[in-house]
Amino acid sequence: MADTQLRARRFRLPKRLRNAALLIGAAISSTIILLAIFAPFLATHDLAAMDMVNRFSGPSFEHLLGTDNFGRDIWSRLIYGARISLTIAIIAVTCSAIIGTIVGLVSGYFGGWIDLLLMRLTDIFLGFPPLLLVLAVVAVLGPGLFNVAASLVVVSWTEYARVVRSTTLSLREQNYVQAARALGASPWRILLREILPNSLGPITVLASLGLGTAIVWESALSFLGFGLPPPAPTWGWSLSYGTRFIRDEPWLSVVSGAAIMITVLGFNLLGDGLRDVLDPRHKTRG
Repeated sequence: MADTQLRARRFRLPKRLRNAALLIGAAISSTIILLAIFAPFLATHDLAAMDMVNRFSGPSFEHLLGTDNFGRDIWSRLIYGARISLTIAIIAVTCSAIIGTIVGLVSGYFGGWIDLLLMRLTDIFLGFPPLLLVLAVVAVLGPGLFNVAASLVVVSWTEYARVVRSTTLSLREQNYVQAARALGASPWRILLREILPNSLGPITVLASLGLGTAIVWESALSFLGFGLPPPAPTWGWSLSYGTRFIRDEPWLSVVSGAAIMITVLGFNLLGDGLRDVLDPRHKTRG
């Protein structure tokens, strides 16, 4: 009995990780990511295979989520759509985080005219309506996976820049930064070795929340016809053409809409949980 209690106590999660939002968000996000990675093995039908005889068939053992207006398997297209959405979101968030972090670090640490120039540039991008800016970039670059990701970077890097700048302004006055400066460390060494590691918490939270936002943007672009062109199985395009049959075959839109909602909810819960865990006020002493 004592051994059982000791074993259960040994494998108990740390108190800071026993966060409902974090655990639920991590479970949902991990499931979506695994579905996207193993889509070729989990798909039950060819994406382009049409079966006009069984078009608009409901969920069955042969077609888990039914078929669309061309008789294509909705389940197979759904999990491949997850791969597209996650790929675009990861590219967009990674590039936005890199660009915004560099701008925020340089602006916050050096200050002066460099800070003024970089922050006014940031304000210029913030001054444009995000939707119009995204549509303008996609219209210029054309549809495509990397072009859609690039358009999302244009409207996303500013948030990272402002958050990292405010963090840098606080950290550059800390004693360990002053000590490194007194020992003759170069500004770039201080930024990379002292300030950047202590800024990873806010960046991680922003990136987690940004994944959900990027998926919404990608779906919106596809819905409006500015995303990947058909027959790419994007969630936004599936939702768009499903609205044409919403009265008679509502599950076409419901499935895609539910996939977007659940995925975004998972990443938002993950971001909220990480924010609580990484909050300095929650750190244990020691």
